[in-house]
Amino acid sequence: MEPLLEVEGVSKSFPGVRALSDMRLDLRHGEVLALVGENGAGKSTLMKLLSGIHSADAGRFRLEGRPLEVTGPAEALELGISIIHQEFNLMPHLTVAQNIFIGREPRRWRLLLDERALNAKAAELIERLGLPLDPGAVVGDLTVANQQMVEIAKALSYDAKVLIMDEPTAALNDVEVATLHELIRRFVGTGMGVIYISHRMEEIKAIADRVTVIRDGEYAGTLDSHATTTREIISLMVGRTIAGDARPEGVRDDRPVLLEVRGLSTKSLLKDVSFDLRQGEILGFAGLMGAGRTEVARALVGADRSDGGTVTLRGTPVRIGNPADAVRHGIGYLSEDRKRFGLLLDQSVKANISLASLRERFATAGFVRDKAARARAGEYVGTLRIKTPTLEQQAKNLSGGNQQKVVVAKWLVKDCDVLIFDEPTRGIDVGAKEEIYQLLNELAGQGKSIIMISSELPEILRMSHRVVVMSEGRVTRVLESDEATQESIMHFATLRPDENPEDAAELGIDAGPAGSASPEQARKAGRS
Repeated sequence: MEPLLEVEGVSKSFPGVRALSDMRLDLRHGEVLALVGENGAGKSTLMKLLSGIHSADAGRFRLEGRPLEVTGPAEALELGISIIHQEFNLMPHLTVAQNIFIGREPRRWRLLLDERALNAKAAELIERLGLPLDPGAVVGDLTVANQQMVEIAKALSYDAKVLIMDEPTAALNDVEVATLHELIRRFVGTGMGVIYISHRMEEIKAIADRVTVIRDGEYAGTLDSHATTTREIISLMVGRTIAGDARPEGVRDDRPVLLEVRGLSTKSLLKDVSFDLRQGEILGFAGLMGAGRTEVARALVGADRSDGGTVTLRGTPVRIGNPADAVRHGIGYLSEDRKRFGLLLDQSVKANISLASLRERFATAGFVRDKAARARAGEYVGTLRIKTPTLEQQAKNLSGGNQQKVVVAKWLVKDCDVLIFDEPTRGIDVGAKEEIYQLLNELAGQGKSIIMISSELPEILRMSHRVVVMSEGRVTRVLESDEATQESIMHFATLRPDENPEDAAELGIDAGPAGSASPEQARKAGRS
């Protein structure tokens, strides 16, 4: 049988950048094909060619054996190619039904919207797909998972033959991921095909039949996902072997404490949060969604108002009323939402790197010393291996991993002693992750103190010298590196503050008093 979709010899260049060169892939009927590669490898460019946003310089596409020429996204939909982007394309003030059939609403007398017919049409589609959606619900009131389902329903309402999903589970929990995967299996069971773009190797192994790898804009190979290992996939992606099981050694007790936080509280969530951060330490913060990890960071840097508590930096109490105060004290915060809070997307790489230090390092008498700013930005572009054609490239045109590196460079130029990384590797590939990990370790080796917030337990375990576990706005445990496991972290992450951690002994950990750490752990957490 001929492939459902064929890509052969496709190349695409932009000014100063060769995005794809002789790229190929084939998608079979009834198959989930994972498409993987480092950020900037060319995955997004290939998807834009398939959807008609860009046209190829060379090569050919075939759909069900026939030549495929797409002149725009609308034509791609009509031909049966639907794409669900990582960032949802929904109108939050409209209903589920209105979003699904936007621009194709049934009308009476060609003028008035037929709301009843619209809801009935949406209900029929939702029932056929088995989705937990109400056609009349306002999309802005839905969970992220259900908004994802609306995107899927909209894509499939065009009678899609090929469904392309870009990082579909980035904001979903395990239960929601399982629901999504079941929907995908039902879809391909009818003979259709899915191209599944993801950086999460465990998901790829669970859902994909085969894996096609892009490296530096070129086809690197296709593997049977069930007959290969994660290590082999990653090695093909990055062109080198990555050791993913490294663990840090604990930080010596004689390291000086740089930052002390005592009794940090907010009206909305945080209650008596206390911890110490030593010089040269990577202190991981773990917990379930809503546990208060990001809220700790935001309260610490003054982005959210604290209702109580003290902060001591280098042995001196400090008052931090806003993020500018935090920066003046040498505390840099890399938000999990880098595009919204970390970057000026329409500004250049040079401008973004120089931004936090502009006044004190790159300005004289109100005039910016562009040569100095350019030199320092160029230095960090080289050091951090930021892939950008020029320093004048707008930040929005960089891949996710390179955007993250630009934010890191901004705070390195500022020379902060304390760096708070909130989800530092969210949305970036395994190769870029390794570079971020290496950077964090190098910074810690230079004496920088790092707070790392992450939802990925393997990442927490790999990088953290100690792990602060939170539940419902409180610290439930501080784990040393040698006692931190996925099981122990999840135990304390699911522990209500007033519950007895009686199962901790089974994990090889001294349980201590009910709802708290052991006396030694309490001392280390700064709660003695």
